[in-house]
Amino acid sequence: MRTETPVAVKLKDYTPYPFEITVVTLDFDLGAQKTVVKAALSITPRGQGAMRLDGEALHLNYVAVGLAGEPSKPVDPADFTVDARGLTLHAPPQQPFVLETEVEISPEANTALSGLYLSGGRLCTQCEAEGFRRITFYPDRPDVMSSFRVRMVGPKDEFPILLSNGTPGASGDLANGRHYAEWIDPHKKPAYLFALCAGDYDVLRDTFTTMSGKHVDLGIHVDKGDAPRAAWAMDALKRSMRWDEEAYGREYDLGVFNIVAVRDFNFGAMENKGLNIFNSAYVLADESTATDFDFEAIESIVAHEYFHNWTGNRITCRDWFQLCLKEGLTVFRDQNFSADMRSRPVQRIKDVIKLRARQFAEDAGPLAHAVRPDTYGAIDNLYTATVYEKGSELIGMLRRMIGNDKYREGMDLYFARHDGQAVTIEDYYACFEAVSGRDLSDFRRWYAQAGTPEVRVTEAWDPATGTLKVELSQSVKPTPGQPVKHPLPIPLLCALLDGKGGHTAEPFLHVLEKSNETLELKVPPGSPRPSLSVGRDFSAPIRIDRNLTREDRLALVKAETDPFNKWDGLQTLIKDEIIALSDGSQTNPDHELVAAIASAVRGANDDPAYAALLTRLPEVGELFLERQQADPVALAAAQKKLKTALYHQLANEVSETLKAAPPAPYHPGAEQASIRAMRTAFIGLLSASDSRDAAPALYGLYERAPNMTERLSTLRALMFTKGGAKSEAISHFEALWKNNPLVMDKWFSVQASTGTAEDVKRLIAHPAFDLKNPNRVRSVIGAFAMQNLAAFHAPDGSGYRAVEATILAADKVNPALGARLITAFEQWRLLEPKARAEAEACLKRLVEAGLSENAMDIAGRALAGGA
Repeated sequence: MRTETPVAVKLKDYTPYPFEITVVTLDFDLGAQKTVVKAALSITPRGQGAMRLDGEALHLNYVAVGLAGEPSKPVDPADFTVDARGLTLHAPPQQPFVLETEVEISPEANTALSGLYLSGGRLCTQCEAEGFRRITFYPDRPDVMSSFRVRMVGPKDEFPILLSNGTPGASGDLANGRHYAEWIDPHKKPAYLFALCAGDYDVLRDTFTTMSGKHVDLGIHVDKGDAPRAAWAMDALKRSMRWDEEAYGREYDLGVFNIVAVRDFNFGAMENKGLNIFNSAYVLADESTATDFDFEAIESIVAHEYFHNWTGNRITCRDWFQLCLKEGLTVFRDQNFSADMRSRPVQRIKDVIKLRARQFAEDAGPLAHAVRPDTYGAIDNLYTATVYEKGSELIGMLRRMIGNDKYREGMDLYFARHDGQAVTIEDYYACFEAVSGRDLSDFRRWYAQAGTPEVRVTEAWDPATGTLKVELSQSVKPTPGQPVKHPLPIPLLCALLDGKGGHTAEPFLHVLEKSNETLELKVPPGSPRPSLSVGRDFSAPIRIDRNLTREDRLALVKAETDPFNKWDGLQTLIKDEIIALSDGSQTNPDHELVAAIASAVRGANDDPAYAALLTRLPEVGELFLERQQADPVALAAAQKKLKTALYHQLANEVSETLKAAPPAPYHPGAEQASIRAMRTAFIGLLSASDSRDAAPALYGLYERAPNMTERLSTLRALMFTKGGAKSEAISHFEALWKNNPLVMDKWFSVQASTGTAEDVKRLIAHPAFDLKNPNRVRSVIGAFAMQNLAAFHAPDGSGYRAVEATILAADKVNPALGARLITAFEQWRLLEPKARAEAEACLKRLVEAGLSENAMDIAGRALAGGA
């Protein structure tokens, strides 16, 4: 295993590939232990010099070259070189030619889950970002777009279904129990979108009729017996297809669309053209095995991968530095789809929670990078919250600044101008400049500058003239490699509130473009001072600092008309409260604040999902950004204290809500899910009760739970109680679901995210813990290190020691997984001294033990830190 730090790839070094590959013909002789891949590349030179093809873990049988109309001839060994990274043809023909290669690969031995590998006895591929090079020799880069023709041959009893991209062609039986299938993709694509699946599946089938009347056959391929559990994914797919037609005018362009669910997968899903490959966790669901969160995730991820058909497949990235274009744009599209399917204010809050939890933390630590960085070490490590979630926010700001109509007009131009191309951020924004007449070059600075801007807001009121003078200033802290920051155009959606549930002036958009600006907002003379609502609907991915007292903030929360700002105002007060309780400057929670939270919850009865969010207390990790030298143990204790106080304020509502029967019969849609969200929130509050009756009450709810949403929320709540009910529920849940891997992932995760380092050691030693399955590893190590921060960052280092051996072992099996686990250390410099020293020591031990290039990239940057 390589342990050197990977060589940096730089955006400025980009040069087009000097060969055009018009057609790729692939012939697979499939086998679990050995697969033989024959490739024929139709090539037209665009320059002179050697031809470099990427390739890893390939056994080369032969290389041949043929000119147009002539048979291929083997290449003399002196005319090509093969190394661990690929193949170089030293003197390729300077006219159109065909390059043929034959390689052998071992899917069974491919534990990295990149390229062609075996999962659950079935073959599948994962080629993004650089997995195709593990299938055959090829220029594995997104700007090389070709037409693919695929033929697969294999034993029919072992692989009765043979799938690839595009449209099915000829198929049939062969001698010796073998069969074949051919697929032709009429659309040019880069190699990272290639897909192949072969195995025995249950298939849920359906159809869709496009807006122009075209028929599409849909299929979701799953484990035997699981087809009924794919019904929600199918429903989400059809709704996604219709939404993309209505919202963006995008019609599906093939007669077949397939999804395959895979047990072992490094990611959530992959958007391969016409053949999406999914982690089983984001396909399979029913009320007994999946929570409302799972159903929402399936809905969102199915939509995301389908939307890539146009924003990622038909138009793709010129290079991996443009990853934020296809991913940020598609996240923006799937977030708006989810908002239309459910509650828009609730969806917005959930999106911001996710952004702040991961992306703000990323921006504040040693792994900070720009949305489009100018350099990277390992491309797999660029799949970050900054690229995805912050990338989405930039698209949202663009739409807010130019308006919905111009945004749609710009998108239409983008699709018309760049269909079939590999493009850049500049290409994308040129379309919006063309339709709006605006120069967006300053706005594109958002893509180049890392860090979270902070906007400071100060106010001065002149009652004589009815003028509220608002001073705005922006700043960004230095980040690694970027010590100097420049002002960004920041759209701030604002309103003046009258304190009676209305506005003294209609909401308006102000774009802060300079380091300092002053606004003078006037109301009729003699009017009372209005309250300023700023950053409504989270109009920009920034932090806002206001010099308001607690009383001012409480008054603003009561006056607020924007659902996001009302929720966020309470969150700000709650963060300050938890910090005060954690550092000892305050002994007990402020009664007025707790009462205000309870009042807001009661006032949101018409939207239970929103009311549930109002009960939410910030996670410990979010609080790291509010108080340097963070003490996770003290913060967790303070959070528990405030949660207990809130329970007592809402005890009657908790009791009455939980006495009522959950909605039945079960449906995963927004209306019922909203009610269950309120029940789940109150179950969480009950777990913080200091009453000896809490555990029996929770266990009773656990026993009577009619669906997985309630069963899992009560199991989690029991983890915070003492006595036999907790262990009894753990044992009962395991006995009930020990044969269902996806549900057992929840069992592992609940304990790891709430337990101690000793609990994690016990879970790692469990017979069902599987180092080769990313879902299982994430359910223990990921849940503990990224959700249970008080235990993971324990000042004695016990949390780090509990997981470091498993992180090392996982990295050796699957480098992409190992690197992702090490990102849990990204905030180590923000910790109090004892935990910080232990975290640094652990990182150094990991490095000294020998890491993959992917993991070394993360660990090296984490240790380097600084700006």
